[in-house]
Amino acid sequence: MENNHHNQQLYTCPMHPEIVKNEPGSCPRCGMNLIPVDAKEKEHSQLRHQHIDNIIEASSHKEHVESVVDLRNTQGFQKYTCPMHPQIIQDGPGKCPLCGMSLVPIAKSTSHGGHEAHSSGITDFKKRFYVVLVLTVPIMLLSEMIQHWLNIHISFQGSSYVLLILSSIVFFYGGWPFLKGLVGEMRAKNPGMMTLVAFAISVAYIYSVAIVLGLNGMDFFWELATLILIMLLGHWIEMKSVAGASRELELLVQLMPDDAHLINDDIITEVKTDSLKENDVILIKPGEKVAADGLIVDGESYLNESMLTGESKPVEKSKGDKVIAGAINGNGAIKVSVSHGVKDSYLSQVIKLVQNAQKTKSKTQLIADRAARWLTLIAIVAGITTFLVWYLSGKDLAFSVERMVTVIVICCPHALGLAVPLVVAKSTALSAKHGLLIKNRTAFENARKITMLVFDKTGTLTVGKFEVAKIVSLTEGLSENELLKYAAALEQNSEHPIATGIMQKAKILAIQIPVVSSFKAITGKGVEATIEGYDIKIVSPGYLKELNVELPEDYMTDASETVVFVLINNQLAGYIALSDTIRPESAGAIRALGIDNIKSVLLTGDNKRVAETVARKLGMDFFFAEVLPHQKLEKIKEMQEEGEFVAMTGDGINDAPALAQANIGIAVGSGSDIAAETAGIILVNSNPQDIVSFIQFGKATYRKMIQNLIWATGYNVVALPLAAGVLYKMGILLSPAAGAVLMSVSTVVVAINASLLKIK
Repeated sequence: MENNHHNQQLYTCPMHPEIVKNEPGSCPRCGMNLIPVDAKEKEHSQLRHQHIDNIIEASSHKEHVESVVDLRNTQGFQKYTCPMHPQIIQDGPGKCPLCGMSLVPIAKSTSHGGHEAHSSGITDFKKRFYVVLVLTVPIMLLSEMIQHWLNIHISFQGSSYVLLILSSIVFFYGGWPFLKGLVGEMRAKNPGMMTLVAFAISVAYIYSVAIVLGLNGMDFFWELATLILIMLLGHWIEMKSVAGASRELELLVQLMPDDAHLINDDIITEVKTDSLKENDVILIKPGEKVAADGLIVDGESYLNESMLTGESKPVEKSKGDKVIAGAINGNGAIKVSVSHGVKDSYLSQVIKLVQNAQKTKSKTQLIADRAARWLTLIAIVAGITTFLVWYLSGKDLAFSVERMVTVIVICCPHALGLAVPLVVAKSTALSAKHGLLIKNRTAFENARKITMLVFDKTGTLTVGKFEVAKIVSLTEGLSENELLKYAAALEQNSEHPIATGIMQKAKILAIQIPVVSSFKAITGKGVEATIEGYDIKIVSPGYLKELNVELPEDYMTDASETVVFVLINNQLAGYIALSDTIRPESAGAIRALGIDNIKSVLLTGDNKRVAETVARKLGMDFFFAEVLPHQKLEKIKEMQEEGEFVAMTGDGINDAPALAQANIGIAVGSGSDIAAETAGIILVNSNPQDIVSFIQFGKATYRKMIQNLIWATGYNVVALPLAAGVLYKMGILLSPAAGAVLMSVSTVVVAINASLLKIK
């Protein structure tokens, strides 16, 4: 009985995935035809079986509905947003709390219907626009004022009622999104753009109907039709702009492949990516996307991670290296042991961070929201006041109503409502594509205030691992490669950072490692063994001093280097210097900060000599050495007390107290570090140039927000008096249609300006 139940075909609604039924039909919420749930997809997850069983057996219980929605979200990245307010992002469908519009998916659909509701919303406005456009032509031809302007006369028995019918269709069909939005905003107790538009067209329609039914005056039908027409066009264009602003996030979502090649006892089977679990082994063929985070267990290749980390060059990967889901494989086939399921993957965490950042309202956005609410209030008061002033001064009812409608339309705070959210949607997603993950919106926008940038040394300004800086042979006839060969043979089984650096250099030079015998450690001093008949030792400078062996002159030319000596048959044969190499990008980053009048400070636990060398090489303003983690916090406090706006960079673990104390905490490190709780900003690559990019991009984002806010409010200063009729005696008067054009243009300008945001 259990098996039959699981094999039963289930049906769901493309728009409301919480609706799951065991037979075809129509969605009880939106009327769309239900589509089959993918039976194959169900077979890959027992968890999904359990949730579907629950929804069939107790579909009336809200918690079961939510569990199914949550399951689709975690496995299919299905999130919903408001077409008008892209900062509103939530799990599952519903209504926008700001305007009451139905939320639409921002990710690719997990159903077979492939129905893109975001595109459907745009299509809906487009369709309404064309229907209203066709109807507007006869409405205008039947309007007395248009006939007067064109010097024509079209009249027949009942023509006024034909005009009423056509205009009613335009009002109810074309104006439906605005009327619906009015109800939503009223329920949310947050009147805004939809309220104003609906109020304006309702006043125009009701007044015009009254004229047809006997009230003296001239109807408003042609103004009503053109107003709705232009508002629909403006929304259609705007929704396309909004969709474009969220496209980068959709691209991130789409990086995750749907299918994976699961290897089980050398048998390869095709499975759904969301069914993968820890320790599964998958095959990544040349040119394919990596299906899950994991470690390479066989093969080597170059992977393109640019869309995930911002690293422009393909990265060489071989056995034991980490790979990130969504990266594009090069020419080699690799086998990967899965580290965790899809919902815990690096890409999933990035998407979650981006969505959280887009939902979080910064101070700038809160200012814009307050301004939009005030503008809504001003619009209603100004509209009613305009009506009363003109009507009480002797103007007819038609003129007074026209002025009121125009003022209300002009004042619509639509552009203001979108000014910041569009920039937020663009900047957060664009940042993620370039390895900048924004956890705190305010920290990102406050980048413009930074006066001092504090750097941790290891892994940020430096590579973070020992690399061979130089190899010096002191024995005639002994080449540098031979010296390295003996050193590598001794160090091949050690995990010490010095040994790792020597082995890496030997690998780069393709040196053959000879056989080692009689290996033993010299406690605290080094190691020795017999290699090719020679007694070989690798020792520290202290060991040579104990034996009274004279050290070579100028063997340590750089205070940041660590030197090991190679003895052959107890004779000093040469030495190898290793250092934590300064990143090639570091000097340029420090230089760029100086040009921007930002002081750079080195704060490290390393010794004073090393810190001084690194700071001097990079041209940093000053440094603090031998500082313990808890002392770093005190240093940050001291700088802040001196009036500095401090940004601190660290690895997010031992630097956590300092990151929390700094005005802006910037965690740097690999993808595994992205969950650093104390940092507001996370840089995926430990690249100091990314810190400069973060500051520049934060400033550019803030500039875009301010530009949008100025435009969204500034045009009202000019347009509102014209709409009210201040220059009426000079023959300058805006019609409701002209007001709608100005309002729509302002919204489109704001959208275009946001779309021009780029990371340099």
